[in-house]
Amino acid sequence: MNHSKRLLYSVLPLILLFTAVSCGTESNGEADLNEPPTYTFERGGQSSVSFTGQTTRIQMGDELFLAMSDFENTTEELLLQMYRNATADGGDADPWSDDDLNESGKSIKSKVAASADYFSSNATESATIKNQFEEWLSAQVDEVFPNRDVPAQPGVAGQIADGSSTRYVSGEGLEYNQLVNKSLIGALMADQMLNNYLSEAVLDTGTNREANDDGEVEEGSSYTTMEHKWDEAYGYIYGTSQNPANPNQTIGEDDRFLNKYTGQVSEDEDFSSLTTDIFNAFKKGRAAIVAGEYEIRGQQADIIREAISTVIGVRAVFYLQAGKSQLEGESPQYGSAFHSVSEGYGFVYSLQFTREPGTGQPYLSHDEVNDLLSRLLGDGENGLWDVTPETLEELSQEIADRFDFTVEEAASN
Repeated sequence: MNHSKRLLYSVLPLILLFTAVSCGTESNGEADLNEPPTYTFERGGQSSVSFTGQTTRIQMGDELFLAMSDFENTTEELLLQMYRNATADGGDADPWSDDDLNESGKSIKSKVAASADYFSSNATESATIKNQFEEWLSAQVDEVFPNRDVPAQPGVAGQIADGSSTRYVSGEGLEYNQLVNKSLIGALMADQMLNNYLSEAVLDTGTNREANDDGEVEEGSSYTTMEHKWDEAYGYIYGTSQNPANPNQTIGEDDRFLNKYTGQVSEDEDFSSLTTDIFNAFKKGRAAIVAGEYEIRGQQADIIREAISTVIGVRAVFYLQAGKSQLEGESPQYGSAFHSVSEGYGFVYSLQFTREPGTGQPYLSHDEVNDLLSRLLGDGENGLWDVTPETLEELSQEIADRFDFTVEEAASN
C-alpha cells in the first residue's frame, strides 16, 4: 500500500474530528494555523528558525566518514578526536578541516544515544552505544588499514573487488565506514529528532508552554524555546539543505545521512509521498506551535516519527535484499554483497532508535536489534563470509513484519 494512503487512513479520524469541531467557525482547529507555504517563520521581521547545531553535526559526520577511507592521512587518534571533538583526556582538539567545526564546542559523541525519551534514565545502554562507535573507528585503523593491500578472506581483513569496485573489509567482511555512516542515521539523527526534540518531555519542559503562549523569546534570539526545539528536529534532516525553507527540491543530494536516504526511498512509487509527508508535518507542527495548538503539534510529530522510521526500516530491508541477490547463483559477488550488507547492518542497528507512534517505543528494541545482527554475522569468526541468502531473507521478513510494508515493496528500488 502506498505510504500516503497509510498516513491518510491513520489521520482521517482526526481530520473528521477537527472538521466537526471547527465547521462554521475559525476560532478553533487548523483554520487558525496561518501555515506558510515554506518553512519560513519570522518574529519582528527576523527569521525565528535556527538549527546551526544540527548543521554542524551533519558536517562533522560527513568529514568523519571521508576520513575513515583516507589510508594515508588518518590515524586512530584523529578518528576518535573527530568523534569526540576532543582529545582522549578531554582537552581541546582541532581535528576538522573547517575552523568553525573545531571551534563549535559540539561533538558527534555527545548526541549519540542521548535522547530524553530513550536514554535519560538508561545511561548504561547509552554508554554502550557511544563506545561501540569508538570500537568501530579504532578497528578501521587497527584491522583494515594495515591490510589494505592484502586479499580479504574469512578471518582476515583486507581488500575485496568486484568489477571496478574495491572494498576494504574486516575479517568478518564488514565495511566499517559504511556501517558507521548508516548507524549514525539512527543513533544520532533519528534518535535526536524523534525521541528528543519532538518529545513532549523536551518541548514542554519547565514553563515552555507558558513562555510559548506569551511569545517569550530566548535571550538574544527571535524564537521561543519550544520553537527552537522543533527547528532543531527539522535540522537533522534539512540542516545542510541548499534551500532549508523549501528543501524537497534537492532532498537526497544534501548530505549522506537522513536527507540522502529519505530522498532515495521516496523514489520508490510505494513510498513516493514520504518527502512531502515529512516536510508538511514539520511545517504544520511549527505553525501549530506559533498558534499554541499543541494537540495538532503532537499529531504532526507522530506523522514524522512514522515516516522517518519507515525510511530506516525500508533501507534496512533494501540492503539485506541487495546482498541476498548478490550472493545467489553460481558466482557470488562477495565484494558487492559485503558492501550492501554492511550498509544493511547500519540500518538494522538504527532500528532501535525508531519510534512507533502511540507506543513510546522503537519498532525493534535494542535487544531485538542485537539478536538480528548476531544472526547476520553467525556464530563463528567468519561473519558475512558464511551468511546465506536464506538468512538475509528471514531477517528482511522479520523487519518488514514490524512495519506497514512488504519485503517486495522495500526491495523494489
